[in-house]
This record gives sequence, structure tokens and C-alpha cells, in this order.
Amino acid sequence: MKRLVAIMMLLALTLAGCGGRQSTVIETPAAPPETEASEPSEPRYLPETSPNREETPADEAEREARAAAELNARLYAQLDAMTREQKVGQLFFVRCPETSAADEIEKYHLGGVLLFARDFKDSAGNWLTADEVISKLASYQTAASYDTGIPLFIGCDEEGGTVVRASRDPYLFPSPAQSPQALYASGGFGAILNDAMQKSYLLHELGINVNFAPVCDVSVDPADFIYARSLGQDAQTTAAYVARVVQAMGDAGMGSVLKHFPGYGNNVDTHTGVAVDERPYETFVSSDFLPFLAGIRAESKRTPFVLVSHNIVTCMDGELPASLSPAVHGILRRELGFDGVILTDDLAMDALDAYTRDGSAAVLAIKAGNDMLVTTDYETEIAQVLAALDDGTLAEETVDLACLRVLRAKAQFFPNTYQEEPTP
Repeated sequence: MKRLVAIMMLLALTLAGCGGRQSTVIETPAAPPETEASEPSEPRYLPETSPNREETPADEAEREARAAAELNARLYAQLDAMTREQKVGQLFFVRCPETSAADEIEKYHLGGVLLFARDFKDSAGNWLTADEVISKLASYQTAASYDTGIPLFIGCDEEGGTVVRASRDPYLFPSPAQSPQALYASGGFGAILNDAMQKSYLLHELGINVNFAPVCDVSVDPADFIYARSLGQDAQTTAAYVARVVQAMGDAGMGSVLKHFPGYGNNVDTHTGVAVDERPYETFVSSDFLPFLAGIRAESKRTPFVLVSHNIVTCMDGELPASLSPAVHGILRRELGFDGVILTDDLAMDALDAYTRDGSAAVLAIKAGNDMLVTTDYETEIAQVLAALDDGTLAEETVDLACLRVLRAKAQFFPNTYQEEPTP
């Protein structure tokens, strides 16, 4: 009996421990082991600024201003280190010499060479293959690099239609490029832009970096000399065409040339004689200037060149051809806001014969405000420019300003050459 009582008392105590009052001490459960999938706990306080925050417009503007200032400093330093002969040579965009072109590029420190159909043939008159053209043009860039270290503009006239150079070579293009008018008639702006993009890529692969196109002249009369080379549409349509083509060319790495400022109109061919344009200034403002403005303001990766014609435009300058007129260049700079490289039309054209003094068309052209001169007789004209600098006929500051514009354009065309040095 005593044993039974003791067992029952022990059982009661055990049940009381299980179902009675619990301990007030609460143990914290152990944290599960960390795994690769476990996310880190969020910090209690976040930093006031994040190192990966998005760039604001003010930040972008500051960065661009700093980069522009650094590029300016490099360009001015480059200009200061150049000889007078090198500066003058950079102002010449010459017809490519038929022989010994690489030697001439180095000897005269040329800024650019312009290719014609003959430059896509060998000495026997056979068309070159793509590899042969690439090798040939690469040798020109090598010559420029050995000479001044400044890259070379290599251009051609590939307007399409009546003016084609590279696309005449069957090894380079499937067929000669069509004219803007033909493309527009067959497929509108879509056909034009596809052609501009494809043509630009093909030219760029060969080593060509400037195409002397598009023609910005407004002409709707088939009797006009310039009509076949123009779009053949009104000013507004031509302006839309120019803006889109300049952008497409820039996207493909190709520089463009807006020509022939201030607008050809219905003038005669200046290759063979003098053309006098007596239209009122209002006509240029309301019509001829519009395509040029569209090209200048186009969102392009390459700021276009503007090529000035040899027409005498009486409402701007009744005495001198546009290419030799300070007044015409002033309008292009101030009224149209163009700050890029201004080119002359070919100085060898007959229209200039009566207006040059002792053959010094190049000197007059630089004094008028041109930055680069398109010419064949570069040996004579470079010597004349250097002589004009020696006797004070031409100011050093004028040549420096033109050369600086050329260098700035080349910094845009060849960014790797003008690469920003890493900030320490």
C-alpha cells in the first residue's frame, strides 16, 4: 500500500511539471544556417547619396564642358607645335595625285585627297579590287601618320546618277549609284536613305571618310544645269531630304558635304564660265538656304562640310564669286550659324580665271573665309600661300583659325587619334 501511494505521488508531480505553470524564460530560436540563396539583411540606414545614381542633365553638361575644354587644350597645343608649312598643307583638299600620291601627301602635309574614277584603276586602266583599294588608301593614311600624325580626309564625289566615282568600279559596287531623283521616284525617302546608308558603309570600308554629297541646290526646272544632280523638288522637300541623308551618312561613319552654297538656282555651269545670279536675297532666305540649314542642324555624328560655289550672287557680292567673297562667307557663318569647315569648289574651274590675281586664287579663298581648298594645282598654290604669309598679304591668325577648324573636324572624324587622356 505504501509503495502504491509513493508511485501515485511521483506520477502527480510529473504531470504537474508538464501541464502546470511554465517558465518565464523564452529561448531565442537558433537562426537557420546561411545558404547561397539567403539574402543579406537590409541595412537600417541608407546612405544619403548612392554611388550609382543616374547622371543628371547638369552633370552631363558639366562633363561635356570639361571634355570640350580638354579637347580645345589639346588642339591648341597641336596647332602650336605645327610648322607653318604643316598648317598650310592641312588647308588643302586636293585632287588625288595620279602618281606617287603617298609621297605627295607627306611632302606637302596635305589635309585631304579627293578621289576620281581614275583613282580606282591601276596604271593599265583596269578596275581595282576592294582589297587593292583598301591597301592603296591605307598607304595614304600611313603617309599622313608618318608625316604629321594627323589623319587624312579621303573623299570622293559619289552623288549618284551623273556624278559617280567609286560605284563605277564593278569590283566595289554591284552597279553605279542611282541619282536621288531616280531613288525618290521609285521608293521615296525610304529608298534614298537605304541607298545612302549602304553606299556610306561600302565607301567607309574602303577607307573613304568624306562623300561630297548631298546636293542641296533647289531646282524644279529640267532646263537648269544643276537639275539632274538635285532632288528635283521644292525647298521644303529638299530640306527634309538633306537632313535625313546627312544623318544616315553620319550614322554610317561618313562625312557629308553640303553643296553648292548659297544655292545654284538656274545658273549656268561654272566649270566652263562665269555664272551671275541676280535673284533677290529674299529668294535665298525663303528657298535656297533651307536645305543648307537643315543639313547644318541635322543630328549627325559628323558635322558636315559646306562647299561654296563660284557663282557671282549680286545680292550678296556683286564683284566676287561666292567662293572668294568674304560677304558670302559671313552670311554662312552669321546668318546660318555654321561653325564647321567651309570648302571651295574646285579652284581650277574657268569661272575664277578673271577674278584671280597672278594665279593666287588660294590666297583670296583663304582670306575670304574658306578653311579648305579643293584644287588640282596644289604645288603652285601652297607656295603662293606661304609667300603671302611671308610678305604679310595673308595673316598668320587667318591660317591658324582655318587650320584649327580642320583639326577640330578631324578630332570628330578620328576620335581615337584625339583620345582623351585618362584623368589621374
